[in-house]
Amino acid sequence: MNSKRFQQVILLNLALVFLVIAAGAFVRMTGSGMGCPDWPKCFGYLIPPTERAQLMWMPNHAYQKGQVIILEESLYVVKQDFTSQQQYQAENWEPYTKHDYARFNVYHTWIEFINRLLGALAGLTTLILLGLSALFWKKSKQPFLLSLSIVLGMGFQAWLGKTVVDSNLLPAKITLHMAMALVIVALLIGLWHWNKQQQVRIEFSRHFYGMTILALILSLIQIGMGTQVRQYVDTQMHHWQLLHPEKWLADTPLVFYVHRSFSLLVLGVNGYLGWQLKKFKIHNPTLYWIIGCIGFEIISGIAMYYFDFPLASQPLHLVIAALLFATQFYILLQQRTIKSKI
Repeated sequence: MNSKRFQQVILLNLALVFLVIAAGAFVRMTGSGMGCPDWPKCFGYLIPPTERAQLMWMPNHAYQKGQVIILEESLYVVKQDFTSQQQYQAENWEPYTKHDYARFNVYHTWIEFINRLLGALAGLTTLILLGLSALFWKKSKQPFLLSLSIVLGMGFQAWLGKTVVDSNLLPAKITLHMAMALVIVALLIGLWHWNKQQQVRIEFSRHFYGMTILALILSLIQIGMGTQVRQYVDTQMHHWQLLHPEKWLADTPLVFYVHRSFSLLVLGVNGYLGWQLKKFKIHNPTLYWIIGCIGFEIISGIAMYYFDFPLASQPLHLVIAALLFATQFYILLQQRTIKSKI
């Protein structure tokens, strides 16, 4: 297997995972998380409905097991394949008991459905990655084991997605879902690094290595506080039914102000790392990406607070946070292989 082609497949996987993160953020921003109230199908269909009439009970209609209707503001599921008669027969149906959310909004349904399709596509590409990594088995078992961990991680992530829907979007489970996405990103970055180090070998000093670990820890703390702020915003969005974005950050908790100020510390530590590289005349584009990500994070945060959550500001803020984590993790891995006196 050509390492360059393997690298391209890894990059495709990374791109799809980030696309899924962006799609998930867009789902949350639009309040579409329950657009499909069941999982893995959507209202019991492989292709979701496009109008509410498709979810109403109909006479002389062929129903398949698992399909869902909305009856008296509740969800009911077909027990087994049957064709309805002129009158509704309750014995053919059972109530959906995992939650009581029984609404249909075509936009929310299709936004959530597209999010799931992207997740399925990302899962498929990880299986391809696993197959390709097996070709390196004689040379090294590491790529196969990393790829296997990624596939298992994607499976666990899919299960988490189901629990998120079943819990009617419990904020803590959404946060866990995001944390697992970062774990998958880290595994893919590890695989990328393994492939790259076959071509380049570099190593930094203990001081620089320690500062990089500190920068990564600070970023994880910042992301953790960001998830708490986001949970608060989600609650406010639900309270205001996605209206009045100027009120979503009213009476904000203390963690919001700590999160906002903490970004300056994150920027300062990474700026110091950049200064160290410049001082020793070492060019590393990864660190420039890190500083750029922090800058965009600050700008998007300001936009959300002062301009009432402009379109795409939330997904952009989340995706950049994930990209920041990925680049910091990569530069940490790089330091086991570059020879320098920093």
